[in-house]
Formats: sequence, structure tokens, C-alpha cells
Amino acid sequence: MRTTDDPALDRRNLLLAGATLAAAATLGIPEARAQTSSLNPQPLPPSPGWSRALPSGPDAGVRITEAYAAHVGRDAFFWAWPLVNMYNRRLAFSKMKEQRYVGPLLEAPLNRLTMLTDYVDPEERNVACPNQDVVYGLGLLALDLSPVVIQVPDFGDRFWVYQIVDLRTDSFVKLGKMHGTKPGFYLLVGPNWQGEVPRGITRVFRASSSTGLAAPRIFQDDTPEDKRAIQDVLTGIVMYPLADYDGRMKSIAWRGLPRVPGPPHGEEETRWVSPERFFDELPLVLADAPPLPGEEARYAQVLAVLAAAGGHPTLKQAMIDAAKDAEATLVDPLFQFRNYGRPLPHHWSSVANVSAFGTDYFTRTAVAKSNILVNAPDETKYFYQDLDAAGARLNSAGRYSVTFAKDATPPVEGFWSLSIYNEHHFFVANPINRFSVGTKNKDLRLAADGSLTIVVQPEAPADPVQRANWLPAPKGDFSLYIRAYWPKAPTLDGSWTPPPVQKVG
Repeated sequence: MRTTDDPALDRRNLLLAGATLAAAATLGIPEARAQTSSLNPQPLPPSPGWSRALPSGPDAGVRITEAYAAHVGRDAFFWAWPLVNMYNRRLAFSKMKEQRYVGPLLEAPLNRLTMLTDYVDPEERNVACPNQDVVYGLGLLALDLSPVVIQVPDFGDRFWVYQIVDLRTDSFVKLGKMHGTKPGFYLLVGPNWQGEVPRGITRVFRASSSTGLAAPRIFQDDTPEDKRAIQDVLTGIVMYPLADYDGRMKSIAWRGLPRVPGPPHGEEETRWVSPERFFDELPLVLADAPPLPGEEARYAQVLAVLAAAGGHPTLKQAMIDAAKDAEATLVDPLFQFRNYGRPLPHHWSSVANVSAFGTDYFTRTAVAKSNILVNAPDETKYFYQDLDAAGARLNSAGRYSVTFAKDATPPVEGFWSLSIYNEHHFFVANPINRFSVGTKNKDLRLAADGSLTIVVQPEAPADPVQRANWLPAPKGDFSLYIRAYWPKAPTLDGSWTPPPVQKVG
């Protein structure tokens, strides 16, 4: 098969081939079906006149209308929303000078992380849908400043996984118990780094962007004994610039970090994306995340309109107004789990391609808006619920039960949990300081038939068995959320799905 000497043309040939094969397969052509299933797909000679269908890009000097500028701005605000979100988290961490705790939050300079030493504080409001099954760490990557070494200590039999994502919120590492990762030093590098890998580095992971985020998750059960036992291994979870690497495991006594009061928290997640600043930030964001195959025209179109708007305040304002409308009518509704995902029985939903979104702009933005920073499916499977079995909104005015039949809790190699969040997808203080139930709990009570019923309501049940299985509901609307860490095949292939949320009484 003939190819060109121009990588860009070869890439376009590949894209055209994919479209050609997909169309042929839809029409039932056997050869096309065979190629799409086994070759995934292969380049074909370009179609006649292909170059006219794929010009180099728009004319940045042409006069355009406010309506068109608004159209492009509205579209860009939606698909680039998660990228700008991540960019602004990096800006926030770039101001941090030391590893410390500020109120319920973690702080660390760029290319370093800070670990908690217990479950996340219920007052945390920087990342929606936290969980109280693991001990978290958090650090922002700036791989344009330096490659980064992240240490993996010996976790023994304890479940652990490091989530490390790029600017698009796509994972670019495989580090965790489910991956068979060995203790050692792992190097994170940016897309253009060509340096020498030092001796002693176990593996190198290359990001597609310079900006990223690292968030270790280490399982901890809900007993005082395990909260003490986990402390030693936490000290070996350390991240630092390559210049600090000397081949020896470093440790940090996280409990000794400075602690300072934080400002009062609001009810909702910190607002990381602003329509007013979005188009000033967007060129820097797009420069950090080069276009994926097929995105070249999308990038060129946005940048051309931004260039045109640079000297025309009315065009810029039209884009900002369109972004505000997109925020209200497109992005904000995706905060509700019931508005996206694959529908499952009993009104549950899930997502198959989390942390590997590619060009699935809708799902990436929906996840980033409702519960940003999720693990890849082979690491964690997520199930979302806003509604009861009858399709009514979950609300503290009602009482509910979730019953897992005998041996029918989420099939996992790791652990599972059922968490509860208020209308803003955060925890709210309750009398027993419980925000999730699952593997971590050692005091849940099974029924005589071996089933497990979780009771979800605002007031404590009078029955002692129900009280042992009580998940306190916050005031107003709320959501339920199942995590299946290191899921088994039935959890991934859909042969297991969660039971209904039954309204009782």
C-alpha cells in the first residue's frame, strides 16, 4: 500500500479510511465488516478530491458575524470545559509554596503532592463526589517545568491505585494493585521530553500534555486499628521533580505537615471555569493539549475566531454571552447524573469510557461537571443514582432501602462502597459521621437469608439491625453512588447491575 512522505497526509488518510470503512460496514459490505473488526481500521488510498474536503483551515483575516463568533464560542465552551477546569486547578497550585493542610484541603507546589492521613474531611469543596473509602493524595503536574518521579512503596496486601491524568482528564498511567505494579520509582514525562532516563527508574509514562494531576487512593477500613496501620505506608507515597531523584526511597511524615485554618467553605464545588475568562485562557490550554487525530479543523476554527475577536470587542462579547448560555443550558444540567451515561435497570446509570474519553466530548464534560477525576474502568466501575425505583427524585422527605441479595454485592477483586451526596455532590455532617457503607465497614448486619439491606433516611432507625446498616440522608435532594474498585467481569460487562432503590413507608 502506498503512503506519502507527509505524516499529516498519512494521518488524514487514516481518518478518511475509518470513515469509509464505517460507512461501508453500515451498508453491510462483508469486506468492510472484516476490516473494521480485525484491522481497527487500516489506511486506504485517499478519495478523489480529498484535499478540497480537508483544507488547511479557515482564513483568519476574513470578516465574520457576531452570530458565527457566538456559535463557535458556544461549541468550544462545551467541549473544552474540562481542559480549562484542569488548567485553572494548575494555576491555583502554582501559587502554593509548601506542602501543608489548609482547613480540609491539601496544598502542594507544582510537581509535588500531599497525602491525607485519614478519610477526606466532609467539608471539602474543591472536588465533587469525594469518597470515604480511601486515603487520598493530590498534586498538580507541570511537566513542561520538569519530569516528575512518583514513588510506589510496598503496600503489601492493601488495595491501592494511583490515578494520574492529563489536561483532558484521560489517564496515562497504569499504577495499582490491579496492574501488578511493583514497588519502585516511576517517571512521568511531558509530550516533548527527550532526556535520559536515570538508572533505577522502573518505567516511564508519557503524557499527551504538560499539565496533569496525580491522585493516589489507598484503601482503609473503618476501624481504629487500620487507621493506625496505614500510616507507615503513607509516608512512602512521595512525588518530586526529576532533579531530586537519587535512587533512594524518600519518605514524608505527613502527620507533621503544617496545618492552618482555611476560609469558610461554600455549598457548591469551587468554580474552576468562568465564561468571562474562558476565551483568554483557551489559546494557552489548546497549546498545552495538541489536537487529537481529527481535531485539527476544530482547533483551527476556534483559534481563527479568537484571532478575529481579538480586535473586535463586540465579537468577544458575543462569544462570552454564548458561553454563559452554554453554561446554563448545556453544562449545568450535566451535573445531574440522570441526564447522561448508559441507562441501566432501576434508573441507575454508568459510563464505560471514563478516564479514556478521547473525542467523546459529551461524556468528558458531563463527568468533569458532576464528578471530575474518575479512575479507568478496569480500576473502578461507577454507578450513579438520582431516582428511586418509581422514578421519583431521591429526597430526605422519604425513607429508602437498597437490598443486595446474598452474594450479590458488586463483584470486585478490590472493594465496593455505596456513598451518599447532597444536592451539590458533597458530604453533609451527620450524627454518626458515616457517608458510605461497604467493604470498609465491619459492623454491617446481614439478614437471615444472607442479604444486605442498606437503610437510607435522615433519622436513625429504631431497629438495631437497621441502625447498623443506616446511611444517613442529608436534607433535601440527594444522590447515591456505587464504586466497585478492581471490578470483576460481571461488573464490567453489565451482567451485574445495582438493585433498585425502594421507597419504604
